[in-house]
Amino acid sequence: MKIRLPLPVISVLLASALLGACSPKYNWRDYASQDAPYRVMFPAKPASVTRTVDLDGMQVSMTMTAAEVDGATFAVGSAEAPDEERARAAVPAMVQALTRNIGVVGEQAGAHAESGGRSVSDIDVAGSSNGQPVRLVGHFEARGKRFYQVIVLGKTNAMPSEQVEQFLTSFNLR
Repeated sequence: MKIRLPLPVISVLLASALLGACSPKYNWRDYASQDAPYRVMFPAKPASVTRTVDLDGMQVSMTMTAAEVDGATFAVGSAEAPDEERARAAVPAMVQALTRNIGVVGEQAGAHAESGGRSVSDIDVAGSSNGQPVRLVGHFEARGKRFYQVIVLGKTNAMPSEQVEQFLTSFNLR
């Protein structure tokens, strides 16, 4: 038995398929965290998970919110330390943990600054994950008792500079 579809139905199905194929890779959307005082633009719909992490002996509950586009992960992690000093100490601990995960050893490419109870580090490093070369670009910050990691991690060719910059510069503490 043959099923024949009327021409208007075929046209609608074909148009739907073509529109789906033309969807943009980066669908930027504003995100305001419910757990921490920040806003950021994600390149796709983000998902969040909270888990306990160990940062140089300090156990904290960290909420990670992330979106993935073409093999690149855009993520913001946030947590609260027991005091400001430990929050500032969390910044280099996060940098070290993440760079170690991708096989980077020694000095990090980037800058670190501390002033007025605030600690900030920015990095751009190359490493490997599962035997594949990867790039990690990140902004790490502590203000008061809260600390944040804003990162893009993925294959170098999956991380267009303008998209990485848009994500990192959109991070804003409220």
